[in-house]
Amino acid sequence: MGSAPSKPESVIAANEKQVVVDQVTSSMSSLSIRAPTSVDGALTLSNVQAWEEEISSKPKLELARTILNHTDVREALQSRAAVIADAHVFNTEVDFKTGPITNQKSSGRCWLFASTNVLRYNIMKKLNLEDFQLSQSYLFFWDKLNKSNYYLELAIQLADAPLDDRLVYHLAGDLISDGGQWDMVVNLVETYGVVPQTVFPESLHSSLSSPLNALLKTKLREHALILRDLSSSLRLSAQHLSEAAILSTLRSKKEELMKEVYTVMSATLGVPPSSESKFSWDYYDKDGKAGHWEGTPKDFYRTLATGQYRPSDSFSLINDPRNAYGKLYTVEKLGNIWGGRPVLYVNTEIEQLKNVVVKLIKAGQPVFFGCDVGKHSDRDLGIMDTALFEYEAAFDITLGLSKADRLRVNESSMTHAMVISGVHLDTSGKPVRYKVENSWGETAGNKGYFVMSDKWFEQFVYQVVVPKALAPKELVKVYESGEKVELPPWDPMGSLA
Repeated sequence: MGSAPSKPESVIAANEKQVVVDQVTSSMSSLSIRAPTSVDGALTLSNVQAWEEEISSKPKLELARTILNHTDVREALQSRAAVIADAHVFNTEVDFKTGPITNQKSSGRCWLFASTNVLRYNIMKKLNLEDFQLSQSYLFFWDKLNKSNYYLELAIQLADAPLDDRLVYHLAGDLISDGGQWDMVVNLVETYGVVPQTVFPESLHSSLSSPLNALLKTKLREHALILRDLSSSLRLSAQHLSEAAILSTLRSKKEELMKEVYTVMSATLGVPPSSESKFSWDYYDKDGKAGHWEGTPKDFYRTLATGQYRPSDSFSLINDPRNAYGKLYTVEKLGNIWGGRPVLYVNTEIEQLKNVVVKLIKAGQPVFFGCDVGKHSDRDLGIMDTALFEYEAAFDITLGLSKADRLRVNESSMTHAMVISGVHLDTSGKPVRYKVENSWGETAGNKGYFVMSDKWFEQFVYQVVVPKALAPKELVKVYESGEKVELPPWDPMGSLA
């Protein structure tokens, strides 16, 4: 599974076209053609009257009207059967429980919380700790600073493109998003290391990021215009300058502008430890015994945070039914550290992702994954299940979008990253539900943990991160080939969890 098909591509393309033709033919044969009530396409009262007559003749829909006009749809249509089925019980879990449940608060840093929740697993086992958090704020600082630099480098690169060019306009949108991807995590930890949260604690603006983001975006857009103007001036008034000299001048100006970004960030988030400077950390282990550690953030990462499987040796599997399986994908202009590791995905069947999760949990490895958390889920119950709400029965409708359709029409994308730490298997070894560690605090779900049904996994999980040593060999081969398909920056796979 996941390998390239053995049939020639021309045969596959012909088969796919015939399937589409057959589907269209079938659809047209069942289509009832009638004259529209509105000739010019405007909504008319006769339209509404006809609909009302039909709906009011159905007792079930009348009952729905009686109940739902004064009740939260999600509460009223919650499936009792689904709630009962989604028990927070799992027969296969990782062998060491971490804590406490973390809380990203009013920020979009779920990917940093998910990745540090995976990394702390090794630290807590090695040091016999009961409660421990890595500093999410430390990685947040370096990520935000680097994303600012990344955006300004792109502004230099695209200085000659019109401001209304789709790419330029898109990049100026959410240019320093709180979100990120696994490969961006690797860039950060390999460059800056990690530190305990007590060494670089949370600030107001790491937990409430929108005011800081708004200010930085305003400055960075201004900076981009300054660099564009300078680029134009250099080319007009100094025609003897080489491209290398122009680039050098622009980067010198960019560094001057980046000082303003650093000034704002260090004032609002604090001055982070240098990745090359030593810090001291004192702690208590589970038995109440005091411990001491001293070294640099990079030392802490190398000696304690990396276990049997180094983060840089892990990669992302995705399930994107729009695109061919068994291929490597990337997203244009997506990254955090300029010149760093690119965001890469190996696209494969959903069963491959499930199999990898089960294999990792059995190997004692918590799993970083990306999903669309807001769909068919309840925050208070901590349940993610496609059967959780009975919308179709209540409204006499069908929710017919496929996973591929949702991606095509902007209905769904990767919105959140979490950690899978357990799975419940049936007698044949197939997953029924998954234990999910979230980063919304202990009041969400079952003391911070969620349960995800297998059907929900199929529809709304897009990404699973796996060490090469535990991944299917044919998919590792695809990843290491480097032969990637580049998706445009606005593709759903470019969304940041």
